[in-house]
Amino acid sequence: MLINNITLSNFRNYSKAEANFSENLNLIIGKNGQGKTNLIEAIYMLSLGRSFRTNKDKEMMMFDALNTYISSEVTAMGRNYKIEIKLGKDIKKAVKINSIPIEKLTDLLGIINIVIFSPEDLKLVREGPKERRGFMDREISQLRPNYYSLIHKYQKILVQRNNLLKNTKIDENLLDVYDEQLAIVSQKIMAYRKEFIDNITPIASANHYRISSGKEKLNIKYLPNITASSEIDFDSSYIFNKFKTSRAEDMRRRTTTSGPHKDDIGIYLGDMDLRNFGSQGQKRSAAISLKLSEIQLIFEEKNEYPVVLLDDIFSELDISRQKMLIDSLSEIQTFVTTTEAIDFNKEVKTYLIENAKVSLL
Repeated sequence: MLINNITLSNFRNYSKAEANFSENLNLIIGKNGQGKTNLIEAIYMLSLGRSFRTNKDKEMMMFDALNTYISSEVTAMGRNYKIEIKLGKDIKKAVKINSIPIEKLTDLLGIINIVIFSPEDLKLVREGPKERRGFMDREISQLRPNYYSLIHKYQKILVQRNNLLKNTKIDENLLDVYDEQLAIVSQKIMAYRKEFIDNITPIASANHYRISSGKEKLNIKYLPNITASSEIDFDSSYIFNKFKTSRAEDMRRRTTTSGPHKDDIGIYLGDMDLRNFGSQGQKRSAAISLKLSEIQLIFEEKNEYPVVLLDDIFSELDISRQKMLIDSLSEIQTFVTTTEAIDFNKEVKTYLIENAKVSLL
């Protein structure tokens, strides 16, 4: 998969910008605050149609701009696509693929797969469950576009249920309706998450074994908030009963206390839970192993490597981890942002970002 070029108009601090990219390694250099991460954000938008930094599209619009525009020609699965994304203060986000407007955002998902490494991703192990759920949601959405719709639907029902729980007098018949709807969607979300973790675990374990020079064994487990005595293949009626069981507590606390929005991932070295123990180096290595496994999983599913974005992470890694990471991406189109030039000992196309201008060095 390749991002061949990009054109920006009124995106963040870019009034106008254009760039053509190498199919191998692209190094983006610039001082802090010049717009390196903004460019990476625009590239990432081509995959999911949304940012990895904010849930508010208007934050990506240049101040006082009426419209923001992103356009790119990409290559995936032997086909060429032109992706256009338009944001406006008073209009709904509009996406076109080969000049044809799409009806829903899920039509964009899966065309071009992108895996991003950011300093926040390196905190994946030591941060809270919310970050690990986000990791699952982003990656599953790229592989299973229907999952994105399920998450959106779940969140909508959850908000309605929580609003009902805040009422002085609660209509339990309506609560039954919400619980039934939540149970159906929850079962599907949990099945997707279990499949993802089952698939990614052996790949992440192999990556970590290599990174640690055979010294450590990494294991990943899906930790659903709603559990059963058997495998997680229970039906929606079981989940519905779980919601009913927690109803008294939910009414007391006026919020939904159980469900997939409380799920987590367990990350272990042997018997040690890395979420709570282990060195910072071990946690970073585990995070890298997980991110690399995303790349391999996409390759196994699509027989093509995704595009990889490395946003300002080299300052967080020692020399050995930097080299290991770049060597792992030798066959993949990669974008690297740094504040200064790095000698990767391989062919690199280098860009300078200065005052929101992109120039080729």
